[in-house]
Amino acid sequence: MKAIRPLYDSCGVEGYYRDHAETYENPHFPEIKFLLERNFSRFDCSGGVLDFAAGGGEVTRVLQALGVQNITGCDPYTFLLYEKNTGRPCLRRSFKEVVKGEPLGRYSLIVSSFALHLCPLKDLFPLTWNLLQAAPLLVVLTPHKRPELEKLPGIVLDWEDVTETERGKKVRMKAYRLAG
Repeated sequence: MKAIRPLYDSCGVEGYYRDHAETYENPHFPEIKFLLERNFSRFDCSGGVLDFAAGGGEVTRVLQALGVQNITGCDPYTFLLYEKNTGRPCLRRSFKEVVKGEPLGRYSLIVSSFALHLCPLKDLFPLTWNLLQAAPLLVVLTPHKRPELEKLPGIVLDWEDVTETERGKKVRMKAYRLAG
């Protein structure tokens, strides 16, 4: 399993994806698959799913295998890889564009896998708020406790699930809604 974080640190997130967008693979695919399958009954996919910061389409491929077909990806770096791997369309919105209010459409579920912990802290609230305007449930898969969106005003942690990698590191799935 290749570590991506040192590459992010050495050349930046944008630099990494400029150089590796066509070959990106999430090294935690087994954990992503496990958590999505185990929690699938908690998801309402009837109004469509947005796979936000979609990478190579790992989330989409698992959901497709579970019978979900109305899925759109969103990734400004790996959109070609996503479309090739999934056969689904991919929006090209960046964190900055979503923060500024660029439209995403309406969905019943947004899943963001291994990305939101990379969002600059100053942009985390507007990014999360705008995502939750596009869908009532935001599911975040992360290799950290971060981001802790439940600490943001008006954002509620609905539920959480955790699994471990073969090396004993935790992978978390957190589901968020707007308060009230």
